[in-house]
Amino acid sequence: MADKEDLTRFGVAFPTPLIEQFDQYIEEQGYKNRSEAFRDLVRKTLLQPSALQSDQDVAGTIVMVYDHHISDLPIRLMELQHEAHHDIISNMHVHLNHDQCLEVIAVRGNLGRLRHLHQQIQVQKGVLYAELSVTYVDELNKLAHAQSSGQDHNPDQSPDHNHSAGQHGHSHHHRSAD
Repeated sequence: MADKEDLTRFGVAFPTPLIEQFDQYIEEQGYKNRSEAFRDLVRKTLLQPSALQSDQDVAGTIVMVYDHHISDLPIRLMELQHEAHHDIISNMHVHLNHDQCLEVIAVRGNLGRLRHLHQQIQVQKGVLYAELSVTYVDELNKLAHAQSSGQDHNPDQSPDHNHSAGQHGHSHHHRSAD
């Protein structure tokens, strides 16, 4: 960022045991001060899928652990991914042990569609764990949405660098040894 951000100072009251735990966390994570750690925690909280609108474009991952011996489960999971191929950038498949596999699916698209894909995965018999994690919100799309709905925006915020899906081709790397 070229310009220094405007900072707003405010006071926060913590119970002593909680601030002691927070200070321990800060030290373990290597933060220089409480403010840096608090800002990162707020950013992470604001990226929780439940805190975002379904119509927002986002990027992130769907992580799952499943028992590949469950009848037709690997085939069904592959079918679900093929149905959502427009939103899947890549995936990685890891054999955890004789029975269980870990799969990480890199996704980018409409949050509502990604939530739906996550829900379809997590309800499959044999899926032991499934989580959707958002790590990026497409602010350019959010700005365009605000403009089209008549909300105020800052006209000086013109992006210098745009990575919209239409500008860059992405290959899909699917690795599986099952």
